[in-house]
Amino acid sequence: MPARAPFVVPALKKHTATVIMAHGLGDSGMGWMALAQNWRRRGKFEEVTFIFPNAPAIPITVNFGMSMPGWYDIAKLGRDLDFAEAVRTQDEPGILRSRDFFNTLIKEQNDKGIPSSRIVLGGFSQGGAMSVFTGLTNKEKLGGIFGLSSYLLLSDRVKNYVPEDWPNKNTPFFLAHGRSDDVVKYQFGQQSAQMLKEMGLEDVTFNDYADLGHSADPEEIDDLEKFLERTLPPQGDGQSAAGL
Repeated sequence: MPARAPFVVPALKKHTATVIMAHGLGDSGMGWMALAQNWRRRGKFEEVTFIFPNAPAIPITVNFGMSMPGWYDIAKLGRDLDFAEAVRTQDEPGILRSRDFFNTLIKEQNDKGIPSSRIVLGGFSQGGAMSVFTGLTNKEKLGGIFGLSSYLLLSDRVKNYVPEDWPNKNTPFFLAHGRSDDVVKYQFGQQSAQMLKEMGLEDVTFNDYADLGHSADPEEIDDLEKFLERTLPPQGDGQSAAGL
């Protein structure tokens, strides 16, 4: 689907887990690679391979129809809408295409021997929204799902896409949002977390940050790090990747 292959930061030791981190509208996978590189420098998550996919360039309505990297079209800016209206204008075909793409990335990791339970899917803004939707509707149990500055897509009908046995009902979900976000309203993130709980998800964490806009800050990344430590504890024998 995307024109460019994902950027990959490989595990330093025996590869036992994978984090797939999706960027927001107009960005690229390169924009979030520093996250993994910072953890590498600090000796964190040495068994984890980090994958940063690149969205295809598609026409974006709010960008006057000009093409830019996006996981789905956006007809109106969320800051101009209430939550119900935002849902009504969402690009369902584009969302489903991107969901299928993320499921392909997960399957590729399965084929390399990484079980879905050792895969965490997450992202920022559009990428976070896609990760929450994909994780919520996935047919296999994932290790965890996170969304930064994001929201629940197709919230009025998302239950139609959830498998009957709901393998991710008790999977940990981590949502984080800045109270000063002027792109994706703080209330969107807050309402999304509440909706997930009301649907019956058993492990939903919602963190907010008083002075944070539509971006990430060290406190939020520290909280994400703790979430990954909880959902992807080390399992390997300490063998280095170079020795495999």
